[in-house]
Amino acid sequence: MTRTAHELAEFLGCKLEGDGAVQLSGVAAPDSAGPSDLIYVDKQSHLARAAASQARCVVLGLELPIHGKTLLRASHPKLAFAKAAAWLLPPAPIAMGIHPTAVISPTAQLAKGVAVGPYAVIEENVQVGRGTEIGAFSFIGRDTQLGAHCRLYPRVTLYAGVCLGDAVILHSGVVIGSDGFGYVAEEGKRWKFPQVGLVKIGNDVEIGANTTIDRGSLDRTDISAGVKIDNLVHIAHNVRIGENTVIAAQTGISGSVEIGRDVIIGGQVGVADHCRIEKSAVIGAQAGIPTGKTIRGGQVVWGTPARPLEKFKKLYAWWGRVPELAERIARLEKNSGAPPGLK
Repeated sequence: MTRTAHELAEFLGCKLEGDGAVQLSGVAAPDSAGPSDLIYVDKQSHLARAAASQARCVVLGLELPIHGKTLLRASHPKLAFAKAAAWLLPPAPIAMGIHPTAVISPTAQLAKGVAVGPYAVIEENVQVGRGTEIGAFSFIGRDTQLGAHCRLYPRVTLYAGVCLGDAVILHSGVVIGSDGFGYVAEEGKRWKFPQVGLVKIGNDVEIGANTTIDRGSLDRTDISAGVKIDNLVHIAHNVRIGENTVIAAQTGISGSVEIGRDVIIGGQVGVADHCRIEKSAVIGAQAGIPTGKTIRGGQVVWGTPARPLEKFKKLYAWWGRVPELAERIARLEKNSGAPPGLK
């Protein structure tokens, strides 16, 4: 889609400086941009790259200087650039129409504009909202509800009874509603605890490729509106995640964990069962949170077991000195004639 710089400025609410007739049809990094690509600058150190770029139009901060380009001044250039990209480059369709190889139950209800790709399966009593796209080889289990304008990429699996809100994006390999990992031990055997709850996904949630979300055991697993989940994340039964929380790749969240809104969880974090992570907490990459622990609202924690960041940094500095300290202790023991305490 081609837009002029003037149209983009009006759409973004930015101040335009320069030629408003410049035609824009894509976005790029400064080094690879062509004349019709939009670029952005949010740091002084990137100005030289932008000035040398072939791009004719730049989104940049209110005070940053640059010459010879058409400028779109924004208080948050990266955000303005993201909005411009969504407008210039709407996503390609996942499916168009109802493919003849799709298997759709007569009891399923598909609203106007629903598209279903090749070999997708839609079971009994499924409800699909207006404009939703279901990719090839996806499976939609019985009694599932999908809101309007959802995008399910190929090979998504929704077990029975899953509920999606509007504008949910599920990338390839996502599995929602599988059984949670719950067993009761008896001598010589483990009995499966019932996994008969539901999964509810709120509006505007995006879930990355090969992420799995288990159904509740007796209650439900709840992912609130605006949550963004990366690839290869596992969310266990009865987990509740608050609005606008973000979770990076390879994180594992155990059963019955409660996560507040606006939480940031880094990659490869492990959260044990029955933990509570309060609003706006930040969990650093590879942190480990033991069973039942509470991370208070706004705290930044790191390490295993997770500790407040300042404490973690002090401990980490001491860990780096352990070999040196061991040598010092060995020398002191040798000089004092005391029996060695460290080997």
